Amino acid sequence: VQLQASGGGLVQAGGSLRLSCAASGSIFSPNNMGWYRQAPGNERELVATITSGGTTTYAGSVKGRFTISRGAAKNTVYLQMNSLKPEDTAVYYCKMTEPVFGSFVWGQGTLVTVSS
Repeated sequence: VQLQASGGGLVQAGGSLRLSCAASGSIFSPNNMGWYRQAPGNERELVATITSGGTTTYAGSVKGRFTISRGAAKNTVYLQMNSLKPEDTAVYYCKMTEPVFGSFVWGQGTLVTVSS
C-alpha cells in the first residue's frame, strides 16, 4: 500500500488548509487512518485518527479546530484545519494501520507553515 499526502502550504494565522491522503495498492481492509505531525526538534505526535467505522479521536491541541474525515471511496482521508496557529507549523504525515495485526504504513510528509 502507498499513501500520497498533499495540501500543505503557507498560510497566515487564523487561516485554513485541507490536507488529503490517498491510498493505493494493496489497501488494508478494514483500516484505521490518521494524521501525525512533527515540528523541528520535536517528536512525531498524533493529530487525529479515524477508524473504518468513522470513529474519530483528536489531540487536545487541535480539538475543535481540525476535522478528520474519509472520502466516499474510503481510500482517502482528509484533515480540515481551521483557525491555524503558528504552533501548528510542522510536517504532517498520514498513516494507515491494519487494526488486527497492527501492520502500518506511512505516507510522505507535507509541510504546513503558519505565519504569525
